[in-house]
Amino acid sequence: MSNQIQVISPYWLHGTWVFDDDRVGLVEEPFVSGVPEMIDDLVADIPEARRGFRLIFSTGPFPGFQRRLQWVREEMGGNWYRVDEPPSEGWLCPALFRYFETAPAELYVKAEALQR
Repeated sequence: MSNQIQVISPYWLHGTWVFDDDRVGLVEEPFVSGVPEMIDDLVADIPEARRGFRLIFSTGPFPGFQRRLQWVREEMGGNWYRVDEPPSEGWLCPALFRYFETAPAELYVKAEALQR
């Protein structure tokens, strides 16, 4: 992918956050191992976020980003990232490589309500 800024629309299914992205061949791809809690924090002010929201992410800062995730380590084909506020770590599975050739040193994220 060549876009600097990527957008997916996670939603709640089977007790965790998942997303679909036809562009990269993912359906009901789950977030696991600390990332659901990070998402819960991001969407705390979005009404009905579990019905779906827009998640914007990039390797560089962009206007209005909410959190900066910093790469910590590789494990089991995926990568651990840390956020400072609130302090936490989460594991992004190998689906990350559908968006980036290598694990980025930093990811910047923002959650927005979907227009319904």
